[in-house]
Amino acid sequence: MPSVSKDALPGNSSLKALDGKSLSVAIQGYEGSFHQVAANQFFGKQVNVIPCATFREVIKKASNRKESDGGVMAIENSIAGSILPNYNLLLKSQLTIVGEVYLQIGQHLLVNPGVTLDDIKEVHSHPMALLQCIDYLEKFPHWKLVETEDTALSAKHLRQRHGRHSAAIASKLAAELYQLEMLAANIQTAKNNYTRFLVLQKQSRTTEIEEANKASLYFETDHSKGSLAKVLTVIAENGVNLSKLQSMPIPGSDFLYGFFADMEIDDHQHFEEVIENIKPLTANVKMLGIYKNGKVKSQKL
Repeated sequence: MPSVSKDALPGNSSLKALDGKSLSVAIQGYEGSFHQVAANQFFGKQVNVIPCATFREVIKKASNRKESDGGVMAIENSIAGSILPNYNLLLKSQLTIVGEVYLQIGQHLLVNPGVTLDDIKEVHSHPMALLQCIDYLEKFPHWKLVETEDTALSAKHLRQRHGRHSAAIASKLAAELYQLEMLAANIQTAKNNYTRFLVLQKQSRTTEIEEANKASLYFETDHSKGSLAKVLTVIAENGVNLSKLQSMPIPGSDFLYGFFADMEIDDHQHFEEVIENIKPLTANVKMLGIYKNGKVKSQKL
């Protein structure tokens, strides 16, 4: 049954990787990104992060024991929805979900010390961050909005160039790391904006997770009439709550679909029985992880 190294559990004061060094995990983005905030929340601030330019690189580094002890990858947002390509990356990997983090996303207007609103001529950030803050930004029509590849990288470049006429939109952590001032805090339009991150680890490095109460799996039906309904009926009749169902086209097929499912579980043995009951109704079943569910917490990030 998929699980996580006990040394990687949040709250473990000894927090060490299996090789005796400090734990290192791959993240998408740069230091100060929301991925790092999520990694800190799960593992503690002492975790080392390995910045990656793409999600594909996160999976690659998280899968390599010589490069990292795992990875953290965003999978869905409460406003934008699921990050569909990341489901395929996860399915093709040999990684297991060992935890999750729900992070409230707070976007802040960052500047170099002493810069005022009147000094700003340009605002740099990732396109999604700019869009999330558009109501605030439209109050300053003379500002030029500059799209970049990463919120934290925008903050880093702002500090390196000591610009007095530029600002960046990024996290509170980025402000702290790059010694920038938060000229305006929580400028995102939707205040109730959460991103769910998956914590991933190679299957060979895991041990059983205590108090695990959530499971993620992938399955394909035989695509006959009512086949999906039959699978869902078995799950419901066995008292398992299906918290999410995400359909995805099966690569190389003629519009056939597979399904990623998140389920709340109380008893491992009972859950395994449920899986055995749905196998005759499916063409393929893959367990992606059994772990402790994350909690949605309000916080200023």
